Amino acid sequence: ETAEMPGFYPEDEYDLAGFSVGIVEKDRIIDGRGVREGDRLIALPSSGVHSNGFSLIRKVFDLDRISKEEAEEPLALLGGRSLGESLLLPTRIYVKPLLSLMERVELKGLSHITGGGFYENIPRSIPDGLGARIRKRDVRVLPIFRLIEERGEIPERDMYNTFNMGLGMVIAVDKSDVSKTLEALKSLGESAYEIGYIEKGTKGIELI
Repeated sequence: ETAEMPGFYPEDEYDLAGFSVGIVEKDRIIDGRGVREGDRLIALPSSGVHSNGFSLIRKVFDLDRISKEEAEEPLALLGGRSLGESLLLPTRIYVKPLLSLMERVELKGLSHITGGGFYENIPRSIPDGLGARIRKRDVRVLPIFRLIEERGEIPERDMYNTFNMGLGMVIAVDKSDVSKTLEALKSLGESAYEIGYIEKGTKGIELI
């Protein structure tokens, strides 16, 4: 696959990357068709910005001109981490915990929060006629996103439409399975938590 990154690659140049393709049995496909009104949404934390929104990040922090000293200076807002360290934290991969979780709980829908943030990714795992309601107060926003929002004077909706805001994966489960899901994920070393629910309405997402 290819990618263009304004401000990073010169004009007419691009990134070429490899990827893997897997196979899944039809009866194990998680495609969101089983999502129903009343289902709950469980979040798996991200490690940071992962690999999305870096064109905007480069502009916000003027990374073409920032000095090495500035990039490496510990910042209280980032819990003592430097800007460079915070931006370069490795992306979390959720394959192993999700495969283990699938053996214990029925996963109705999965949303990987990548480019497009909440608004583009979560609706993909929801059938027509249903919408996701996310409680903003419950989203554990990471400090790096607070800094990006503040420095760039970026509207809240644009932040949630660009970045993962601290959530790498969102799982839809039956409301009766919430406790079982959280306990299973805790046993797998995940700090998962509930962030919202599914209700009837226009397909999409609403932050409440």
